[in-house]
Amino acid sequence: MFPVLRDKSGYVRGYLQYMSFDIPLFFRLLFTRRPDAVFVEPPPTTGAAVRIVCTLRRIPYVYDAADIWSDAAGHATSSGLVVKVVRELEKFALRGARKLVTISQGVVDRVRELGVNTEATVTGYGADTDTFHYVAAQSIDPVFIYAGTHTELHGAGVLVEAFADFTKTNPGYRLQFIGNGTGQDEMRARASELGINASVSFEPTISTDELRTRLARATASLATLLPGGGYEYAFTTKVYSSLATGCPVIFAGPGPTGPFMQRAAAEVRAGFAVEYGAAKIADAMRAIVAQPAGPNARRSIAEWTFAEHSMRAVSERVSDVIESVATRGSAHG
Repeated sequence: MFPVLRDKSGYVRGYLQYMSFDIPLFFRLLFTRRPDAVFVEPPPTTGAAVRIVCTLRRIPYVYDAADIWSDAAGHATSSGLVVKVVRELEKFALRGARKLVTISQGVVDRVRELGVNTEATVTGYGADTDTFHYVAAQSIDPVFIYAGTHTELHGAGVLVEAFADFTKTNPGYRLQFIGNGTGQDEMRARASELGINASVSFEPTISTDELRTRLARATASLATLLPGGGYEYAFTTKVYSSLATGCPVIFAGPGPTGPFMQRAAAEVRAGFAVEYGAAKIADAMRAIVAQPAGPNARRSIAEWTFAEHSMRAVSERVSDVIESVATRGSAHG
């Protein structure tokens, strides 16, 4: 076994680290017993390596287009060359797949914009319902939680403005940001200017068990996506973990998360999807507080999420796609 290069946190980041995985993978896949099908996840370097081997060995593969990495690279680097290389590798991997699976129709639409016509199936993302599940809370805390990484693309700063508006009519609540992100200094400064700094906190990443407990007791969780950021097709997956605990969600922004939340709200009291803006978010906060979700409603949210959007449910849909490719590949072989 070849060790994969990782950073101090244990993550594989950067193209040299990806190559430390992709090169050994290439040779393992080249010489292993021929499988009926291969399932491959990003980054695009891995997808490209898999396409080359699978083409040589006439093995069909399914590509998990959970995100468009070349779009993300455009926001992470100012190098046009890097973005172009990642884009070409990604399209190479996408076009070589027998089928694609992805989390939302928004990603499918973006793939089509890139000129890739590979058959795609929307399978969803899936909540980790082994970790995030309903646990009855003795009481609900007067707190709104934004959990997870936040960048400029998320536009989470609007939540400070919205919370200031909300507290004019509903004092005594708190706003918690949990996780790493950009712009925290600016958000702290803005909270101070608005006179709500004592009610707004920023905490580092916490354990999933601790996060589940907090979500179970929170009034609602919050999620945002900045309009016009070039990432409007992205799905804000943090909503799954919140709903899996039974915690209502307020989502603000463009993209497929809004329609998803609207469908969820039609089934259970999942929360609200609103336009990106402080006033709209503040109104949603007031609506949540005016008619809080009790234990029965929260249990229903969690049960609905488990049935429709658990990792098990999504895995079964992905498995069906892989099996269809393997069956077709065997028939053609």
